Amino acid sequence: MQFRKLHGAGNDFVLLTDAGPSRDWRTEAPRLCERRTGVGADGLVLSTLVDKDPAPVLEVIVINADGSLASMCGNALRCVAWAAAVDHGFTAMTLMMAGVSHEATVNGNHVSVTAEAGEVEPERVETWWQETRLRFDAVNTGTEHVVALVDDVDAVDVERLGPLVRYHDAFAPVGTNVNFVHPVGPHAVRIRTYERGVEAETLSCGSGAVAAAVIASRRGVVAPGPVTVHNRAGTPLFVTPNGERPGSYWVAGPVVMSFRGELELL
Repeated sequence: MQFRKLHGAGNDFVLLTDAGPSRDWRTEAPRLCERRTGVGADGLVLSTLVDKDPAPVLEVIVINADGSLASMCGNALRCVAWAAAVDHGFTAMTLMMAGVSHEATVNGNHVSVTAEAGEVEPERVETWWQETRLRFDAVNTGTEHVVALVDDVDAVDVERLGPLVRYHDAFAPVGTNVNFVHPVGPHAVRIRTYERGVEAETLSCGSGAVAAAVIASRRGVVAPGPVTVHNRAGTPLFVTPNGERPGSYWVAGPVVMSFRGELELL
């Protein structure tokens, strides 16, 4: 079976188009995403073109590296939209993921998708780390996120602190994605994300970028309007309020295809 390895600002995926439901892909995903013995990825993405008329619609399933299903993954959606543009010439389309509709536009390698943000829950949890008190605001951007504003994201031990918050009793049983953010200008922040389902820090996270922009704006550390979210990949994502729908945002950035290959399915 042919596959493509793509990444959206460093968040990487194995993409299968029109793969069909013939296999237990949740069992296959951990094997394919394993970085030493598999292809290596943060997740497995299945996309199926379900309609072309009057406008393109694709069904998207994202399976995390641990085999769990994702309810939202902005970078995976952006990768699917890029591949649909290459395969079919689409420049605008609707992507259905976990029953939610997302709009997507493609301009070369620059891809934008919509994400919805719910109400912010201020200081949902609080924890101490090396004599520093961290307060985490929560917001659902299609999946659960918490964000702590810190003085310096590079000083945060994400691999140790991330799991403590990800598995906090306040978020049982599913847990949450954990983001550490600091502002670097009136319209820019830096972010590091410990991602649920990958169970590690990822180089970027689309839904996390939206959560960071929403909470940074709510906290008043950035001005209203577009926010540039600088991540560990060094390839920023751009979050812009969607003027057509309150609570909706566009998250945009580049998509890159690393390679094509053929899967040896057991």
